[in-house]
Amino acid sequence: MNRDAAGRLAPTRRRSRRAIPLAVPEGVRLRTSASDFWELCRSNPDLRLERSARGVVEIMSPAGGNAGIRNALLTSRLVVWALDDGSGRPFDSSAGFTLPNGSVHAPDASWIESRRWNALPTEQKERFAPICPDFAAEIRSRSDRLPKLREKMAEYIAQGVRLGWLIDPKSGAVEISRPGRPPEVLKRPASLDGENVLPGFVLDLKGILFD
Repeated sequence: MNRDAAGRLAPTRRRSRRAIPLAVPEGVRLRTSASDFWELCRSNPDLRLERSARGVVEIMSPAGGNAGIRNALLTSRLVVWALDDGSGRPFDSSAGFTLPNGSVHAPDASWIESRRWNALPTEQKERFAPICPDFAAEIRSRSDRLPKLREKMAEYIAQGVRLGWLIDPKSGAVEISRPGRPPEVLKRPASLDGENVLPGFVLDLKGILFD
């Protein structure tokens, strides 16, 4: 507190707070704890953030218009099947999951068996749930580096994903990942089969992999 000319205490003026954009140069790494990462995401709802197993914060670029259309088509087709099938819960790209190694990732589309999802306490479901999806899909956008996406898909499989799709509209290829097997590469397939993980689900790739 300050004092005025008469010696009386006068309130100190507080400096107004304003948001200051933070630019993170390539090669610079920011690390945070799991709890601080949750608060960071809450304070930056317009950013898509992920966290590596070592606590490194990864800032994802916003999707462009075409990428947004592809993601919407993928998610909507998965949702339609999941609602009809009823054996699990579908998630879009806004849902982040804490994998067993401590990393937090948000696949473009994912699915979890209802039995596993329902076993989680409600408070865990409200945050980055400590569970690995049974199925995860990533669609490569113009800003995505293919080696980085392949690394992420390998991490998904290592942490418990039973079926993974890496869809690359740029090359017209799809890489299918399964535990204990090398990725299978398909060139311009018309559709993808959910196999025994998503039984009965056939993803039409029109509008996603090709026009």
